[in-house]
Amino acid sequence: MTKTIGNVIAQENIATDIYSMIIETEIALSAKPGQFVSLFCKDPTRMLPRPISICSIDKKELTIELVYRIAGKGTKGFSNLTMGDKIEIMGPLGNGFPTTNVSPYSKVILIGGGIGIPPMIECAKALKSRGIERYSVMGYRNSETFLQDRFEELCNKTCVATEDGSVGTKGNVIDAIKAGNIKGDIIFACGPIPMLRAIKEYARQNDITCYISMEERMACGVGACLACVCKTKGIDVHSQVKNKRVCKDGPVFLAEDIDI
Repeated sequence: MTKTIGNVIAQENIATDIYSMIIETEIALSAKPGQFVSLFCKDPTRMLPRPISICSIDKKELTIELVYRIAGKGTKGFSNLTMGDKIEIMGPLGNGFPTTNVSPYSKVILIGGGIGIPPMIECAKALKSRGIERYSVMGYRNSETFLQDRFEELCNKTCVATEDGSVGTKGNVIDAIKAGNIKGDIIFACGPIPMLRAIKEYARQNDITCYISMEERMACGVGACLACVCKTKGIDVHSQVKNKRVCKDGPVFLAEDIDI
């Protein structure tokens, strides 16, 4: 984990209130798919950093891409940054998806919903580099299907679900999986809790190993404050109760270990 000053290389508005920001930082050297960073606001009245998942990593260029949604004044401030601006950044944080442990003969289903979609990009890149079959299933609210073209380049097959039916399958990601006849041995998923709950059950019914990335509000981002705990099946050695810290122990967990 490093706390440093990053250089903003580029920023683009890719959908309503959703931005892609590329930052030059040495954090890229050690970052892995599914990890996140904490960005610090320039406004001194906002002391707590904002956790943002890493979308893409370029170790050669020493850059990471962050795709985030404006959720308040902090992220609104980030959206005003332009090329040449500096930003205080800490990371990489948390535990990511176990892409290096996947058997080369596996078929992996990458599932993202809303702002849980961006982390799947680096997962797809990592799996593609190993020649592993990968299928992406993305859930959006409407026709603003950000990053869809990149998944189509990175995956063997891409399916889309939209709540209003404007693109792809009308419904949720499970509907899209069924409509696209997607089959796999492993699931990597990130998104809102109701989506993850449905994916966990789908994986159980179909005997699929499933890893989920939890979305929780965070304060410190390093596991000290216990503000982002999630319920678990087993007792945590740190807190001695049935929970784990999303920022430190996660954000990626084996689905069967988490009570959602």
